[in-house]
Amino acid sequence: MEAVDLIRIGSYVSVLGVMATWELLAPRRKLTASKLCRWGGNLTIVALNTVLARLLFMGSVVATAAMTQNHRWGLLNWVEGPVWIELALAVLALDFIIYWQHQVFHYVPILWRFHMMHHSDLDLDVTSGVRFHPVEIILSTGVKALSVLVLGMAPLAVVIFEVVLNSAALFNHSNVRMPATLDRVLRWFVVTPDMHRIHHSTDVRETNSNYGFNVPWWDRLFGTYCAEPALGQPGMKIGLEHLGPPVCLNLLMMLRFPFVTQLGRYANRPQS
Repeated sequence: MEAVDLIRIGSYVSVLGVMATWELLAPRRKLTASKLCRWGGNLTIVALNTVLARLLFMGSVVATAAMTQNHRWGLLNWVEGPVWIELALAVLALDFIIYWQHQVFHYVPILWRFHMMHHSDLDLDVTSGVRFHPVEIILSTGVKALSVLVLGMAPLAVVIFEVVLNSAALFNHSNVRMPATLDRVLRWFVVTPDMHRIHHSTDVRETNSNYGFNVPWWDRLFGTYCAEPALGQPGMKIGLEHLGPPVCLNLLMMLRFPFVTQLGRYANRPQS
């Protein structure tokens, strides 16, 4: 697993550095909270999540993929085809599953309690892409491992998906400005920062949209796509409408957040 870890860490640090530099040179929105405080909390919790995942799972998703390949378990091991097609199908299948998992975390109250912490960030920038409660990370890892087992995905497909997912999360949470024309074109192929930022709006209808992380196709296909926020990108409020005065959360506050915070209106599908 050492090579896999190096690939993941190397890609993560590289994308983080590129997007953080882009944010400094061309920010999309003016930040409202202390960047030092927010970055301290967000990077601390990703460090904790990384340690927990290593201790509890020891690369279990990749290990599960290796086991399914060795025993030829799962749907993809029952068909023959070019390797690149199998890899592409596996990556798209995992992305499709994560899209629906994301919706479930919004609409099931007990799961929303943990995912809500991700949405509690006062601003949105590259570090928001790694701000997840450890319980959500554990549950998501379990979903991915089960998906790999049922579908029989190759270890290489899992590694590719993890690298793409982590890179996409850093990219589309970033506070970066790009030409509007470029954004419109990219939205047909990848989730852009302007597209995903709408998902972090305090407006409940906008929060319950744009669930995709890698590709925008699932949102467009299943009616969860929102092109623009009602107040526009500069005027849109980020966070959760029912929280009190803005507070920058440290690690302990993030861990306690699901157990001491009200759900608000977000755990239910809004009425038309």
